[in-house]
Amino acid sequence: MNLAADANVLLSALIGGRARLLLNHSQVHEVFTTEHTLSEVEEYVPILSKQKRLPSDILLLAVAALPVTLVSRAQYAKSIAEATKRIGSRDPEDIELLALALHLQIPIWSNDRDFEQVDVDLSTTDGLLRHLRIIE
Repeated sequence: MNLAADANVLLSALIGGRARLLLNHSQVHEVFTTEHTLSEVEEYVPILSKQKRLPSDILLLAVAALPVTLVSRAQYAKSIAEATKRIGSRDPEDIELLALALHLQIPIWSNDRDFEQVDVDLSTTDGLLRHLRIIE
């Protein structure tokens, strides 16, 4: 399976949360994200650094090492108008990721409830862990 990853799952993976179990799972073929989403992750590095008492430069290196394929906006630009119609009024920060998922025709991997009403397949971390029988 291929997935479009939201910032919240990437942040979880970054700090050793259960999302990390999915990034290297054999049934998860490729995880994609947007430049916008990756920027969101990088914005939270100083906060995580303080919370987890980890050097921010180490966390930034860990962000760069995440096994995620970064997709440029130009590749999914034709889907931005549709994504804006579906989620723009609810959460403009999610437009880019929704556009990517629409373009690639893949589920969004997120724990953000804003994606529940946008007519796209949505997978949460817990749902994926159960589906792949990592947890019951």
